[in-house]
Amino acid sequence: MARGAKKEIALTPEEKLAQALVPEAEQPYPVPENWRWVFLKEVCHIPITDGTHKTPTYADALTGIPFVSAKDVTSQYINWENIKYITPDLHEELYARIAPQIDDVLLAKNGTTGVAAIVDTNRVFDIYVTLAVLRANNRIILPRYLLNIVNSPVCKRQFDNHLTGIGVPNLHLRDIKATAIPLPPLPEQQRIVDRIESLFAKLDEAKEKAQAVVDGFEDRKAAILHKAFTGELIGLSSSSSIIPLATVVDTIRIGPFGSALHKEDYIIGGIPVVNPKHISNQQIVAEENTTITDEQASELSAYRLKAGDIVMGRRGEMGRSAPVTVKEEGWLCGTGSLIIRLKTGYNASFYSLIIASQTSVRYLEENCVGSTMKNLNEKVVKNLPVPNYTVQQQRDIVEILNSIFAKEQQAKDIARQVIDQIDTMKKAILARAFRGEL
Repeated sequence: MARGAKKEIALTPEEKLAQALVPEAEQPYPVPENWRWVFLKEVCHIPITDGTHKTPTYADALTGIPFVSAKDVTSQYINWENIKYITPDLHEELYARIAPQIDDVLLAKNGTTGVAAIVDTNRVFDIYVTLAVLRANNRIILPRYLLNIVNSPVCKRQFDNHLTGIGVPNLHLRDIKATAIPLPPLPEQQRIVDRIESLFAKLDEAKEKAQAVVDGFEDRKAAILHKAFTGELIGLSSSSSIIPLATVVDTIRIGPFGSALHKEDYIIGGIPVVNPKHISNQQIVAEENTTITDEQASELSAYRLKAGDIVMGRRGEMGRSAPVTVKEEGWLCGTGSLIIRLKTGYNASFYSLIIASQTSVRYLEENCVGSTMKNLNEKVVKNLPVPNYTVQQQRDIVEILNSIFAKEQQAKDIARQVIDQIDTMKKAILARAFRGEL
């Protein structure tokens, strides 16, 4: 040591913390007396850093090393499902720089910013520049307290105020380091973490049940349609005779060839053109920029829809169909669709639902043509097996299905609302927790 140089005196954690306090004028809100406002950089064991800035060289899952980026981070944990992998040689270079450890907090700083996850595995992996690494100084802050405070509204607001970039939001390390957080004593941190995790566990259980309602909607709908196909829905012991669709139709017409209708013909605000993507959930949903002029619609009059028709997609997803109502009268069947015009006495709503049933979809998928894109021709559609019910039975089934589907849709909508409310409740819990109000 040079003569006259003073020996540095090691500061205690408490003394270091005192130097790290946020000035009162910069504190976002008042906290309990035994809490302190500190900067994030002061509670981390290593300087807050980020992953590699190099363009990664990817490998397969068998030979590569997991490579975690911002898109792989949820509000709590790393999502390993769709993870990418990098070559082992790149891993050797990166891992020496920053090796993520258990209890490190990974904060998304590019794209979906301000979302953090905790490392809960000894698995070896590398991280991309879109993530920042926060390693809690356990003598000052608990890792799970750090995780929750970084995910809380108080940090999110500060992060949002410093976002840069056009198109893809970006959060600089300097702004992450300068983020102010409320810091209670360690025992109080543990109580807060325990309370948050207890409440979140209950909310996650409720969310899982609500998500099951949403996810099971299509399966329940398919099962109900099968009962309509077999006659069970109206109490029949067995279905009526099965006939080819051709028996109940006057005309099946495939939409105009591409040479007759081009994308460049589309205008805004004209006669809507119904392509497969416009057929959803037994309804026709038009796009204002996929329309044609009255003159061109007149030239293609053979392909205009009439109330009581069924319009059906013949490409891509099989079984996509909808009955044509008075509202869609005169709209044009697009190139990727076809028109089914029924004979008198046959209900378009009923047979459209039958076309959407699992039994029909299975037949269409087994008989469609084309290797790159599934495609239906007139012969396949004509031979589609359908049940032959009386007019009254058709009406009864449609009425029952509409009632059931309305209730199912209502349940699905409520479940989605619950999911949204749970996410809002979690934010509210975090907001209260870090004010000392939980």
